Amino acid sequence: MTIAPQTTTAPFGARLESALATRGRFCAGIDPHAGLLAAWGLEDTVAGLERFALTATEALAPVCSVIKPQSAFYERFGSRGVAVLERVLATAREAGALVALDVKRGDIGSTSQAYADAYLDPASPLCADAVTVSPYLGFGSLSPFVETARAHGGGLFVLALTSNPEGPEVQHARTADGSATPGERVADRVLSHLAALNAAEVEAGSLGSFGAVVGATLADGVVTHADLDFGGPVLAPGFGAQGGTVADIDRIFGPVAPHVLASSSREVLGKGPDAGMLAAAARDANDALAGLG
Repeated sequence: MTIAPQTTTAPFGARLESALATRGRFCAGIDPHAGLLAAWGLEDTVAGLERFALTATEALAPVCSVIKPQSAFYERFGSRGVAVLERVLATAREAGALVALDVKRGDIGSTSQAYADAYLDPASPLCADAVTVSPYLGFGSLSPFVETARAHGGGLFVLALTSNPEGPEVQHARTADGSATPGERVADRVLSHLAALNAAEVEAGSLGSFGAVVGATLADGVVTHADLDFGGPVLAPGFGAQGGTVADIDRIFGPVAPHVLASSSREVLGKGPDAGMLAAAARDANDALAGLG
């Protein structure tokens, strides 16, 4: 199968802002783990993976602003699984959805550039509209991703305040004396860097292209609404089956909720393999989120 490369150079932030306005704030994860394949009556094979992933994408991409495949669930099948991921990316784009590829990459120098080329350069069959990345080798290590995203109209979602219990060990740690803002939490520093990256797009009246990953199940007081007003979008995993609710989105994000993508996979994918039920679940999630902000 020949996959035409993505050719758009419009900034990701502007494209996402338009998608949110027309298609809603729900982000559907396409995560074909073994348990879901079994629940759909499929074998844990490449054939099962392909049936699951393409059925879900064909049902969800026409009704969602963003589709978020988790790359690991495809990579575990080797090159044939990655080929299925390429088809998911192409199918989602053909249906008009943006794709945020969940890869959480983070490295330095030429390796970081190679990852950026793989996921953000239109010449690559794995090119997505945005990718998740980790800043924990130092925010500056993401420079190849930032520059490649800017060159091709892509975006980033940078890990900031995730809701997994192990996250605070690093994300809530305080920066060392002698830094620009001594005693600042690492997560707050990440958000500050994002604000700087988004400044030009915000000044031009657009949503910035550089977003943060902030969990939809954070406790009260972990982050303020002001801290989250960094000019870019937020990817909020944990919505739905993991416990995050519409009320949590409102509580955590407040006035920035209109720029929040509430992400869920199991909650929606559990409605399959019926395509109509998958699409209906996504529409219901969009409807529930529509009243925020």
